[in-house]
Amino acid sequence: MIPTASLTLLALLVSVVLTLTELGSPVAVAHLAFAVGIVPLIFAAISHFVPVLTRTGDPEKHIRWLPGLLQITGLIVVATLQGWLPRWVLHPIVTVDVILGLIFLHWIFGRAKRCLGSPHPGWRWYVAALTCLLLALFVVPLLTAVPEWYGQLRALHLHLNTLGLVGLAALGTLPVLLPTVLGQGDPDAAGWLRRRLWPALAGVFAVSLGAGLFWWLAVPGAAIFFVVSFGLLGQWIRRYGIRRLLSDGAAASLLAALLGLLLNLMAGVAHAANLLAARPAIAAWALGFLLPLVTGALTQLLPVWRWPGPVIPARALMREQLAMSGVWRAAFFFLGGLALLAGLPVVGGVFAGLAIGLFAFGLAQAMRVSR
Repeated sequence: MIPTASLTLLALLVSVVLTLTELGSPVAVAHLAFAVGIVPLIFAAISHFVPVLTRTGDPEKHIRWLPGLLQITGLIVVATLQGWLPRWVLHPIVTVDVILGLIFLHWIFGRAKRCLGSPHPGWRWYVAALTCLLLALFVVPLLTAVPEWYGQLRALHLHLNTLGLVGLAALGTLPVLLPTVLGQGDPDAAGWLRRRLWPALAGVFAVSLGAGLFWWLAVPGAAIFFVVSFGLLGQWIRRYGIRRLLSDGAAASLLAALLGLLLNLMAGVAHAANLLAARPAIAAWALGFLLPLVTGALTQLLPVWRWPGPVIPARALMREQLAMSGVWRAAFFFLGGLALLAGLPVVGGVFAGLAIGLFAFGLAQAMRVSR
């Protein structure tokens, strides 16, 4: 898990720098963040949470290998889109990714069946998220097979990935992860996850089809997903209060990620209305949503991945180092995303540098903690 997380952070950092400096092919840079960084980390996180949600044992060895394999295929995709490899390479790589996704889905269903009693409803969100990923991969061959529909199919592929895979995986994890971060259970989390999956999934499909094919579906779809996300924010505030959410660096980062998701849903509607260009919207999505989500989750998960098994003092000390600057970097990530949407890339870059620098310093200090 540690190598996967390290390469994810590096991929996200490089992609943000390349986006702000406008270097590299935009589609290659986007896939550097997504295919090398986000998708493998989502697989790693799901492989961590599914055994918890289904009350089964640690993941098998071949499941632990999946995130690393996905990062290898992601690097090949980036090299192809940058023009360093022939274009036909994409098709066998997409086939490999589909096979890996189906293996992962089969494993999740198997763990749910092995659960004693009813599994926690969060596992169904992961199934929905991976289904969106597979649908997005099935669209890739059509991009070259039906060139006259390239723009519509590309938008469909993009939104199934960003809102489908990432959005659903995030909303399926946050109600479970935040109570763990705060050390205070949320008895309403399971009910919220059970009730909100189908509306959220309907919102994803409406936005994806609206962006790619039927424009009139996009706005109501975004509204549905916004209401679902805002409902989670309201539930957190009612149960914990703002002061409690800001008292912990990891919790503050997860709060910033949820606020960034809400902000970017509004930005997506503005983009659909031709009020906002695509490039700053994508950069703001990465800076205002992805990075606080990743750093907040890793603050809680990295110590566990480094020292699995019984709780030891070194794990708490490592988490303390990672969470120390969490409130400040959460603020910088959110303000950076806001600056990018406002057309201030230099200001956004400064906030991004400050936030990433704080996390890098905390990570360096945390890795010095020994058992």
